[in-house]
Amino acid sequence: MSKKVLEVKTLKVGKYVIIDGEASKITSIQTSSPGKHGAAKARVEAMGIFDNQKRNFVKPVDSKCDVPMIDKRLGQVLALMGDDVQLMDLETYETFEIPIPDELKGKLNEGSEVDYIMAMGKKKVMRIKS
Repeated sequence: MSKKVLEVKTLKVGKYVIIDGEASKITSIQTSSPGKHGAAKARVEAMGIFDNQKRNFVKPVDSKCDVPMIDKRLGQVLALMGDDVQLMDLETYETFEIPIPDELKGKLNEGSEVDYIMAMGKKKVMRIKS
């Protein structure tokens, strides 16, 4: 599991964070002003990259949180197998099978190039390269 630790105040919308052990993309951040005896708090809402579930947490802005190391790569479609696709990484020539996302079903063709991401040992096809 490749991750790094950052302070909550450095997070931005569109970046990634680990919530409940899942890599998630931040959709909104709200910060409250500090109280008389307390610190400012941040409410972070995010959408899971691999499972599309909403997650959130509330922490003081100076506390630490885990951020996944996202690796964006290019692959070529070798074969379509029902709900899965067999991809070959165009850098390492490694082949592997991953599920086809719902928004790309019926649009993938053998031989086409796709962008995919790797995070925390999981892979997902993001878009078709034109």
